[in-house]
Amino acid sequence: MKKDTRITTTGRRPDKNFGIVNPPVYHASTVIYPSMAALDQAHKDRRNGVKGVYYGRTGTPTTHALEDAVADLEGGECCVAVPSGLAAIAAGLVAFLETGDHLLMTDNVYDPTKSRVCEDLLKKFGVETTYYDPMTGSGIADAIKENTKVVFVESPGSQTFEVQDIPAIAKEAHKKGAVVVMDNTWSGGYYFQPFEHGVDVSVHAATKYIVGHSDAMLGTVTTTEALFPKIKSAVNSLGYAAAPDDCYLGLRGLRSIAARLPRHQETGLLLANWLAEQPEVERVLHPALPSCPGHEFWKRDFTGSSGLFGVVFKEFSPKALAAMIDGMELFPIGFSWGGYESLMVPTYPAGMRSNPPWPHKGPSIRIHAGLEDPDDLIKDLEQGLKRLSGTS
Repeated sequence: MKKDTRITTTGRRPDKNFGIVNPPVYHASTVIYPSMAALDQAHKDRRNGVKGVYYGRTGTPTTHALEDAVADLEGGECCVAVPSGLAAIAAGLVAFLETGDHLLMTDNVYDPTKSRVCEDLLKKFGVETTYYDPMTGSGIADAIKENTKVVFVESPGSQTFEVQDIPAIAKEAHKKGAVVVMDNTWSGGYYFQPFEHGVDVSVHAATKYIVGHSDAMLGTVTTTEALFPKIKSAVNSLGYAAAPDDCYLGLRGLRSIAARLPRHQETGLLLANWLAEQPEVERVLHPALPSCPGHEFWKRDFTGSSGLFGVVFKEFSPKALAAMIDGMELFPIGFSWGGYESLMVPTYPAGMRSNPPWPHKGPSIRIHAGLEDPDDLIKDLEQGLKRLSGTS
């Protein structure tokens, strides 16, 4: 079956649920066993990686339906759901790192991956992190040490949107026995197939495009059968358990991702191209534009673009930027993205980037293009730019 058909059908078991189309929400902590033999069999199945209902924290039929659907979406073999995107990142790294190991982390990564996971959690346990230039490609070979166990990629990068040469990086990492972990949230898992490009583990903030409606916290970790036991063990050891209601919302959102993402893409490109022509704008950071670093890799490896991109302005004051953002009607200020609504937040890449340092002096923003009419969004942006340029 083609991808859109699989997204619509995978994870559904109406034959097991009285003909009901959507898997119901199973709320569970305790699972009762009819006999000691059944309990012993559940123990054996769990040790052997057989998916089943063992205890509420380890998953219910609702959880398993979502996991099966996401694994199918990304072209992976196994998936585990966790409570957030950051939880997915932590699990994807902790599974393969221990004291004395070395991690290569792309410098354009989501900031909490750096500040919370690398510089706090992993550092406490004696894991060294080196931040590499996201555009290094096969040059990553020069940074891989004997104790490098993981190479982490995020493509496009958070806030700055460089697209990495994932196949080249994966090839060099695998030569040295390192695992490649990717944050694939921007593509929704729909516009980039990580396992076709050498990725070993794909993590998502499913809160974004998979849920799609800004009403659930959810993360997923997808991998191969060979690596899944390490991922599942890390998730269990960390005590992660995705809420069944959120898994239900993630599964519901996933069913419409093939319809939603093209609209996000279309509107995002319209806004990006319009903004690129405005005198207040120094640069638009959108992977589908030829001016974006790594655009050639996006064109080669991706099948589309989502609605998230960045804008760098010429040198305006913080007061002018606030005047613009505070007055927006259709771009409320808010973290996260991937829902039906447009959003706008200021970004501060200079404080995040070290390899290489951020070259621009003007302020920058991140835009998520929602499902509103693009003409209305452009009118709102037009008024915002007037406030920006008109405030001293």
